[in-house]
Amino acid sequence: MAGGYTGKILRVNLTNRSVSTIDTAQYEEYGGGHGIGSAIFWDLAVAPGGWDLQDGLDPRNVLIIMTSPLSGTLAPGTSRTNIQGIGPQGYPINWYTRSGLGGTFSGMLKQAGWDGVVVEGKADSPVWINIVNDQVTIEDASGLWGLDTYQAQEKIWQHVTGNRLFSEWIEAGGASTTMAPAIACCGPAGEAMVRIASVIHGAGSGAGQGGFGAVFGSKNLKAISAMGTGSVEVDDPAALLDARTWFVGRYPTSGGGRPPYMGVAAVPPNMATSRKKGCMSCPAPCRGNNDSGVNNDSTCVSGGMWGAPRGGAPHDFGQRYGVNGFESYGIFAYLKKLYDRGLAGPGTAIDTAPLPMEIYGTNGFAEAFLKTLCAREGIGNDMAEGIMNAAEKWGRLEEDTDSGLLNSPQWGYTCHWTLPGIEWPYGSLLDGRDHDEHAFAFTFTKIINGMDQQLTPEEVVNILAEKTIPYIGDPFMFDYGDFYSESKVKLVAWHRHYTRFWKQSILYCDWVFPDLINADTSDNKGFTPEAEPKFFNAVTGNNMTFADGMEIGRKIWNLDRAIMILQGRHRDMEKFSPYMHKPQDPTVPPNRNTLVAAIEVPYYRDGKWSYTSHSYTDPTKAFEPLQPLYIDKDKFEDWRTMFYEFEGWETSSGWPTRSTLEGLDLGFVADELASKGKLAS
Repeated sequence: MAGGYTGKILRVNLTNRSVSTIDTAQYEEYGGGHGIGSAIFWDLAVAPGGWDLQDGLDPRNVLIIMTSPLSGTLAPGTSRTNIQGIGPQGYPINWYTRSGLGGTFSGMLKQAGWDGVVVEGKADSPVWINIVNDQVTIEDASGLWGLDTYQAQEKIWQHVTGNRLFSEWIEAGGASTTMAPAIACCGPAGEAMVRIASVIHGAGSGAGQGGFGAVFGSKNLKAISAMGTGSVEVDDPAALLDARTWFVGRYPTSGGGRPPYMGVAAVPPNMATSRKKGCMSCPAPCRGNNDSGVNNDSTCVSGGMWGAPRGGAPHDFGQRYGVNGFESYGIFAYLKKLYDRGLAGPGTAIDTAPLPMEIYGTNGFAEAFLKTLCAREGIGNDMAEGIMNAAEKWGRLEEDTDSGLLNSPQWGYTCHWTLPGIEWPYGSLLDGRDHDEHAFAFTFTKIINGMDQQLTPEEVVNILAEKTIPYIGDPFMFDYGDFYSESKVKLVAWHRHYTRFWKQSILYCDWVFPDLINADTSDNKGFTPEAEPKFFNAVTGNNMTFADGMEIGRKIWNLDRAIMILQGRHRDMEKFSPYMHKPQDPTVPPNRNTLVAAIEVPYYRDGKWSYTSHSYTDPTKAFEPLQPLYIDKDKFEDWRTMFYEFEGWETSSGWPTRSTLEGLDLGFVADELASKGKLAS
């Protein structure tokens, strides 16, 4: 099938072990990835009724794994796989959410002839799904259960290839290949249904947020393996090649294989990098394969959040066990604070056994933590239920979210980037997880660190105001001296709509897209909004504009909102933890336990644009800080009312109106909400 789609989505019911197909064409209006996944989830999990959509570990949860039409093509930064369903990590409700991973899985699944995989039900014993082109079998995984993710993948490689991996041609579905299958699997954490369990692919690709490794485990599903010998047919190969040539010529990477957004090295400078590794189709590989063996194949928190100093512990602790590194850090850092205050430890109300808290900060502690977590032994059983549930059980939730001792801004996710980049906490609260989409955070980091000649703040805000279609012409969207303006409403809306379509559905890589400011071009302008539709149209044959994609993103955003409303979402629930409303000490160096992110941003004051800085490590960049840093509770409530009005949602409930939904061709969603008494009046 031309146009980037294979034309079919694999549907597997583990309860009765049946295999069928879904016609992709009926969902193409949503683009791909998350958009198609949400439409399928609605049809298979929401519309039939029968359950309350509360428990991510319920067998009725529908696990959806989707590619995009660009996956497996030359379109840069599109080798992403979106995973979605009810996420067991969310608190106080397991919100409908999504995660994603890079690598080769999406491309290989497309080459096998599938646009995605939908998994329903629960097997009566451990299984894995084996896809070889159009041949799909449900295999016995009893010999894989209990293995870590590396061991499980190696066993599956041997099974599928007959131990001839990379050594000779392998017969695969009537064709031949020397490739190994691409595998997404859970580790011991997923098997134990740890609520922060990841889905791991290869050595360093992981879908961490949401707890979808636990969903795998809840379904007795160890892995999904895909091997394909086909190709992905595009509508206009010449246009795609021209677009790729334009992209790498006009927007070169910043040396050393770093992605164009980065003004600093992708790996710590003390690690001798022997080569770079990237996802399929990536023009700027970001993963370090280092002579030291530390952090190989992973970036960011996957490489150094295991109790030892960042960059000092082997990354594969988390990858092998299948645990989200960032959320694990949030749990054991919180536990360490309690321990240091005498509130947790041997003989206290919060018994930390069998964790050796006295060796916190070592590799030995990191591995002990993971073993305890995955065995659900002692305190590991509390931690496996997530940081908020654990604090609630210990009777500390209210006190510690008020003081900030427990750094979870919203929904049970660990504090990540927050102020002054206000689109991050606002967007996360309005969504169902820490959205973890960097966009402007990387834009402003790049402005300061990545340019030989720093742009003035006026130049920056004018470039951004020119590029943020459809809300062009408003530089005050980027005034980070005001967190509560109507311009900030447009900024958050732009970010949510952009990411819902161009990132989550078309699956452009978050570490490359959007590119609004680029240090490697003569005019410092990035490839957004030109590149996104250029590649999409070359592959699909459509004539989509950037603004068209933004409108589809708004449609998906509202569809997701409706699913969460059916789960119980209401304005009254969308509240930050109390510590987010308290002034933060601007003299404390930023780290992962504070509200402040170390980025420089523009702000407007007394008729003048300036930069503000929270970079405490570089005295040459000590611009005037904005103080105090916190979210004013009353002003945020007023801002949220403006945001609801802007989106076409009822201000008292946060629920979309019928006119809003029907204007997005979501009349069937309005009907379902009305039938449940949850449509805005």
